[in-house]
Order: sequence, then C-alpha cells, then structure tokens
Amino acid sequence: MRPVVATALLALAAPLLAALPAGAGGATAPSAPAAVGAPAVTAPAAARAPSLRVTTRVGGLDHPWDVRRLPSGSLLVTERERARLTLSTAAGRKRTVRFPSAQIWTSGETGLMGLEVDPRFAKNRRFYTCSGWRTGGGHDIRVNAWKLNRRETRARLVRPLVTGLPTTSGRHGGCRLLATSDGALLVGTGDAAVGTNPRDLDSLGGKTLRLNRFTGRPWPQNPYAGAESRNRRYVFTYGHRNVQGLAERRDGTLWSAEQGSSRDDEVNLLVPGGDYGWNPVPGYDESVPMTDQGLPGTQQEARWSSGPTTVATSGATFVRGKRWGSLNGALAVGVLKDQELLFIRFDADGSNPRVSTPAALDGRWGRLRSPVLLANGNLLVTTDNGDGRDRVLLVRPR
Repeated sequence: MRPVVATALLALAAPLLAALPAGAGGATAPSAPAAVGAPAVTAPAAARAPSLRVTTRVGGLDHPWDVRRLPSGSLLVTERERARLTLSTAAGRKRTVRFPSAQIWTSGETGLMGLEVDPRFAKNRRFYTCSGWRTGGGHDIRVNAWKLNRRETRARLVRPLVTGLPTTSGRHGGCRLLATSDGALLVGTGDAAVGTNPRDLDSLGGKTLRLNRFTGRPWPQNPYAGAESRNRRYVFTYGHRNVQGLAERRDGTLWSAEQGSSRDDEVNLLVPGGDYGWNPVPGYDESVPMTDQGLPGTQQEARWSSGPTTVATSGATFVRGKRWGSLNGALAVGVLKDQELLFIRFDADGSNPRVSTPAALDGRWGRLRSPVLLANGNLLVTTDNGDGRDRVLLVRPR
C-alpha cells in the first residue's frame, strides 16, 4: 500500500475513534488524560471542529454544476443538462439568464459546467464558462468569456478563450475553472475516455491548462510556453484522468481533485510541468494505476487518495477563518457517490492528510458537487441529484 493511501485511510478512521461533542459538526481528537488533582482544561475554541448550520439558499435546480456570488449578492448557477444559467437575487428571487443556450452541447457528463467570475467583475461584468459547444455538425468543449448586463437578465458572448477540448460520448468532460491570484485562468480537463490523451502534450484532454483570461493566449510562464504546438503551450500539468476540482491555497499553491476509475480518487498538488501518471493504454484500460510509477520520467504522487475504492470526488475549495476552528485551512471536497463533504487538512508542505466528514453534510443532502468559499467564510455547496430537486446549500460554521 502506498504511504499516502495508508495515511489517508488512517485519517478516515480517526474520527471514529474520537469523541463527538454534542452539536459538533465533526470529530475532535481525544486529549491526553489530565494529571491527578489537576483542574480540568478546556481546549481552545479554535482547536475544535465547528458545528455547521446548513440551509437552502436556492431550490428547484437540476444538476447544478457550479455557483458563484456576484457583487450584488445574487448567485449565478450553471445547470449542466438543461444548459441553463440561473440567477438567484439577494432577495431570493430566481430567474433564467438569457444567453445562446442552444449552442451548448449536452451528452452524458458534459453540458454547461464550470463557472468563474472575473475578479474585476464589478467593473467589467465578465464571467467565464466551460461547456460542451456545437460547432456546425460537430462539437467540442471550450472556455467562453461572457458579459452580464447590469440588470442581470442577459449574458453576451465576448469571445471563446480556448476551444478544441476533446469530446467523444460526453464522458470525462472535465471542466473546472479557477481565476488564480497571479491573474491567470486555470482550466481542469477530462481525458474524454481516450487512452492516449493524458500523456499527449499536444492534446488538451487530461490536463490542467493555464491561460490569459482576457485574450485566451497561453500563459507566458507555462512550462511549454516556447513550444511550436499551440496546444502544448497551454499545458500546465498532464497525465490526469478527469479533473473535477481546482483550488488555490492561501500560500499560492494550486491543487486539483480528480476522479479515479474503480479506485484512487485523488487530491493533487499541482507542479508546473508535472506528470500525474494516468496512462490507460492500449485502448482505455481502467485497471491501470491512477499514478503509474512505471512510466518514463517522474510521476507526481497524490497528496491524498481514496485507496482501493472510490467516493467520486468533485469540486474543491480551501476554507479559512476562525469560525472554522480546527478545519481552518482545510480543503473541502464535494463527494458524489458517497454523498458527503470531505475536509482534508494538510501540513504546510502538502503532506500528512487528515480527513473529517461533518455529520451535517454526510448523506442528508444526496450527492454534493461543488463547494465554493464566500468572502465571509461561509460555504455554498451544490447538490447533484437531478429531477429538479437540487439546491444550492448555504453552510455556516459556528
């Protein structure tokens, strides 16, 4: 068993051994016994996991893939299968934003997916989507830039930023977006279930890509910025299966959450030019390891792995703030199959994962797709159950 897997499994077991304080949203590590005659010592509040209050912020959705808060207080939501942009005002009124939704190609796991709001949205009204797209008899996956009008009723296409992300049946479409602190746009892609895509540096599938969010040009500090192939110039990391989550830690490091085959869902620390070891060839052989250390060169080992089974990891974000107590700085990861939200704490160097699963977000809400941190430290979390019964949850630590 790989050391990181063993560590992860021990971390998963730890909450079962810990005492659960009344009303707490997760486990607290047991303290050492006090000396005889010594006064009882209460652990500082910051060392405890918080209790979580979970309420519905938006209801009546269908497969919401991503959500962002606008400066007005409205929430913008992408609904994958219905190819619908939904807006919920700060007062809770819900409406559909008009945009050319007929252009969105939907099939299987692919549709209207990743969403990011420009850090300068208050001035430029720009936001970004990653979606399937109809191309005159064909289709691809692409990242588009949009401008939302001031009434928040209509979105106009500004330009496609990067096109030609591979598709087949719609399986493994990726397609997470993250505006990073250095001004770039990071894109997580899937391998389209084509075995050669992840390690082919001229394919945009099975990668993380980094680009200029205004022009769409490859980011000039990318590891292959000088390559002749335009596709290769976009590549930040490669050897991925299906990147579903992207997050930036407070120290500026970039992380991904990735779905495994029948094992080894992963959380990865992204290293420029890093090979993450997925190589399901010949054909599309899903029995191979997620991180195959038998490949040429150096493969980046996962910082957390689900081990011999999968939980179906999805979106991810780092939480912060004193109200999060012992979870301050943890990576929150949405889980589809096991219907929970994982909080994974790492040491400063990205090692030693410790996993908590708060009871308030374990099974009650169904499949959890995308956690998104708000400026006040609260979380938004999308459910992904279908049939028009999905929600955006508001999660408040206390």
